[in-house]
Amino acid sequence: MAPALFVVQLTTPPELSGELVGQSPVDRKIFPDGIKTSGQHPPLYDLLRQYSDFPKEITGKTVWKAEDYADHPERWVHALGEQEISELSLAADKFIANKIPLTGISKDNFYLPEMSSLLTAIRAEILNGKGFILFKGFPVEKWGLHKSAVAYLGMGTYLGYFVSQNGRGHVLGHVKDLGEDPKQIDKVRIYRTNARQFFHSDDSDIVGLLCVARALEGGESDIVSSHHVWNTLQKERPDVAETLTKPIWYFDRKGETSAGEEPYIRTSVFYLEKGADGRVYSKWDPYYVKSLSRFMNAAVIPHLSLEQVEAAEVLEETCHRLRLHMVLEVGDIQFLSNEHVFHARTAYRDHAPPTPRRHLMRLWLATPESEGGWKLPFHDSAHKKRGGIQVNDQPPVCPLDAE
Repeated sequence: MAPALFVVQLTTPPELSGELVGQSPVDRKIFPDGIKTSGQHPPLYDLLRQYSDFPKEITGKTVWKAEDYADHPERWVHALGEQEISELSLAADKFIANKIPLTGISKDNFYLPEMSSLLTAIRAEILNGKGFILFKGFPVEKWGLHKSAVAYLGMGTYLGYFVSQNGRGHVLGHVKDLGEDPKQIDKVRIYRTNARQFFHSDDSDIVGLLCVARALEGGESDIVSSHHVWNTLQKERPDVAETLTKPIWYFDRKGETSAGEEPYIRTSVFYLEKGADGRVYSKWDPYYVKSLSRFMNAAVIPHLSLEQVEAAEVLEETCHRLRLHMVLEVGDIQFLSNEHVFHARTAYRDHAPPTPRRHLMRLWLATPESEGGWKLPFHDSAHKKRGGIQVNDQPPVCPLDAE
């Protein structure tokens, strides 16, 4: 599994100041909602905690087992009702009629008087509860790509602030096979291929996936509570848990960097929130470790130690063993926490043309510390659009299909 993914170790990227990157006023001609994505940054190393400070067992609603939900869809599936679809339709039609750019959408111009309370409750459940929800019955085939994108983004504004997902400023992403070679992992983002995605978390607080078209076979979703994974590691492999708390892991930025930034980030896999009672936060993607071989082989950064290779293998195996499996049908929307849920997908094969290829619209949403989000040990924790990927002043864009 993940072991085949590897072979990384240490230079220190420059420390960042405490200033909130992008928090100062921005040009609304470039950023229509007035907020710039903060982007990828290393943690504040002096805020990282020793393994001895971490809990030996996590309790609460963020800890769940697959069997808690596998046979109980009523606990995590919400079928959109006729009134909710009507409210979304009305708000989307009004937004389109007002000719506001999609990148300027917000709660202020996408009014949901009834659904707002539901979405607020779901936001709290994603952040502080089980960390996931599946909506069913979103009329993507009836509405088409444009109206569906508007309604989907509109729903997202009640959960967080959309952030850029790549160096081209896509705030509406598209998970679709574009025929790119998944073996060229230092250049290719895996979501643009049909390859398997190992368990990981994205560079945002919440990720959303709207299913527009299904594959012929495969492309199915797996999720797992990273807090359940942590507890399992504490019982079975505490040495692995300790290795994963150390800031000895490098993650590739695949060239999506602003001027003067390092091409990789040194960080941990598991962190503690700021404060005495900080929760365990996780940040991981094995593909972004494997793709650093060009720097390792040039002796710019060290290769992974044997302990790190084993830790990556054990983490993937544990996630796979504890996973909750689900299949996204057309019109399903999955929202997940990136704080305490890992997600993965199986490899897939598309239908032959002219049947559409598998297609998911993706949102990355930020939930800043200043608005009830997790208190992360990063300098931009209070920034509205913390995280994401921002290259220089690349403007946000909302393509309606993969490009």
